[in-house]
Amino acid sequence: MSDSATGQAADQQVKPTIVLVHGAFAESSSWNGVIAELERDGFRTIAAANPLRGVASDAAAVSALIGSIHGPVVLVGHSYGGPVITEAAKGKGDVKALVFVAGFAPDKGESSLTLSGQFPGSTLGEALLPVKRPDGGQDLYIQPEKFHEQIAADIPAAQASLMAATQRPVAEAALAEPSGAAAWKIIPSYSIYGSADRNIPPAVMKFMAERADSVKTIVVEGASHALMVSHPAEVTSLIEEAASAE
Repeated sequence: MSDSATGQAADQQVKPTIVLVHGAFAESSSWNGVIAELERDGFRTIAAANPLRGVASDAAAVSALIGSIHGPVVLVGHSYGGPVITEAAKGKGDVKALVFVAGFAPDKGESSLTLSGQFPGSTLGEALLPVKRPDGGQDLYIQPEKFHEQIAADIPAAQASLMAATQRPVAEAALAEPSGAAAWKIIPSYSIYGSADRNIPPAVMKFMAERADSVKTIVVEGASHALMVSHPAEVTSLIEEAASAE
């Protein structure tokens, strides 16, 4: 093997694996644009299937996935995926960074619902479609006709329509479930969000990033809640910066 090939192989080995965790009303393919750019740049990526049933149980699923990965990991969480990565990172020494993409970064005892209501501006409640489950619980969807405006106003309508049709519901109880100890207090965190987010008020995300002493925070002007779809280059750049930090 040539010296250059050996160097490339070594570089491949030291690069962290990027684990992408989607949030409510989404699924793993929402990361496709980001995955394409990360893999182009030599990063191994895994888009975890977030069950969307409850913070602790969802985090346990992601934590098990992390346990199967050799080497360093960067956890990336979108929206409700933020609480999940915050919980999943606990006790995982190989997690070198947390990246919140329009994501909640809760402290102990906080939930997605309590945080989203901390500042005015969210219109999510008006767009929800509740569906009763046989076990007595309730799942929440976004009304398809409101999905584009609510979640993804800065992507083409046809693409938003596909996202609405393939959305996965979140258990209402999951959004109300309090978080445990916050991993961002001991693991470096990064934040990116859009100034036109209608799900989580930008003021909330600014507050959380500042509280977490975010290493770097990016506000994408005019970006919607689905900025990993509408602005994959900016999201990828921040993830790679977190992955490359010493």
